[in-house]
Amino acid sequence: MRRDFLKWCATAGLGLVMPTVRGTASAFDDRNDTAAYDGPFYVVCNASGGWDTTYLMDPKGVDGINRLYQQGDILTDGQIPFAPTAQNISEGMSNEDFFAKYARELLVVNGLDYSVNNHAPCSRYMATGHLDSLAYPTFAALVAACRGPECPLSFLTFGNYSATGNLVPMARVPYIPSLKLLANADSVQGIDRHPYHDEFVSDRIDKAFGEQRQRRGSLPDLPRRQRAESMLYAAQWNSKSLARITPHIPKSIPKDALSQQAEIALASFKAGVCVSANLTIGQFDSHQKNDEDQMKLLPRFLSSIDYLLRRAEDLQIREKLILVIQSEMGRTPHYNKGDGKDHWSVGSIMFLGPGVQGNRVIGGTDDGQFPVPIDARTLALNPDKGLRVRPEHLHVALRELAGIAEHPFSQQFPFKVKDEEKLNAFWG
Repeated sequence: MRRDFLKWCATAGLGLVMPTVRGTASAFDDRNDTAAYDGPFYVVCNASGGWDTTYLMDPKGVDGINRLYQQGDILTDGQIPFAPTAQNISEGMSNEDFFAKYARELLVVNGLDYSVNNHAPCSRYMATGHLDSLAYPTFAALVAACRGPECPLSFLTFGNYSATGNLVPMARVPYIPSLKLLANADSVQGIDRHPYHDEFVSDRIDKAFGEQRQRRGSLPDLPRRQRAESMLYAAQWNSKSLARITPHIPKSIPKDALSQQAEIALASFKAGVCVSANLTIGQFDSHQKNDEDQMKLLPRFLSSIDYLLRRAEDLQIREKLILVIQSEMGRTPHYNKGDGKDHWSVGSIMFLGPGVQGNRVIGGTDDGQFPVPIDARTLALNPDKGLRVRPEHLHVALRELAGIAEHPFSQQFPFKVKDEEKLNAFWG
């Protein structure tokens, strides 16, 4: 049964946390199933391909940068300006509805300098804060390794750049039925009312397993046997922990992919077996018919984020959820011959969650959609002597928000950001 569970995990591409034997089998004598991780939970929502921020939180109504509204049509909720989209969408959530609901919680950063405009390096840069290294972990992986390395699904990812820095296993659970099978690994075909063994039999197996470990605890062992026993124990340990997911798996499956990813992540958060999740949807690379594509994709993206937050509220973990809403690049301030927009190395990002003071905009772009530097101390625009905000500045701030800046894993992957470049009181 345990062997089948491990084989199924390998087939699904799932990396589960394995407790490592240090010396003897007695290393796990006091361990039962893992304690539930209780938050904070971290979600990175990726609009993969490069969103057009002028149709979202960095509106421009001048010089033909966009064609669906004029300067006088730009709307504001609180301190956050945004492009009007309600009249140009057929489904999903309009900017008007999204910002009316969440502007008071959102921190918007405009004028983010990606430095390059190719998908692979930009995705890596946004995910890790380091442009030139393939070794650096994503923030989601790093915070999982620091906060809950023993959680069975500590770092969940559904695509996009997902490097772990060899700090934590990468877990992939692509579909909600897959999650059900995983959560009920001790049942026939994942049906919890059809367990392989009656409860009293499982209890006796666990008791016998524990007694065997105790008998072998004082005996020297070969590394291969130690590893085999560790894997056996991990299968038992993880299957018990993952069973906590079952009550939180939704009975109905949402239609769009990002909302399905959200359900998997939220159920895992609620069960205390996951720290962070990397969610993603694609096709934002609108080289042709930019306005048509962006007006389809942005409302769907916002609608899925709204779904994520509403479901988190239902599960009573909303106040523990920290969101990073991003894309790896922006779109050019001009249209090409196919009415599309090409890659632009300037963009925006949004944050929401506990510790994040909302209703704020940091940074900006000028009328040509070029970044305007800011004063790192006051966060005010300073075109002449200011700092161009880059992903590493945001990652330094994210590590501080998560309380992992001094963790040995973070120290293993440092950033070359001078003290005078650190964004003072960035989170408010």
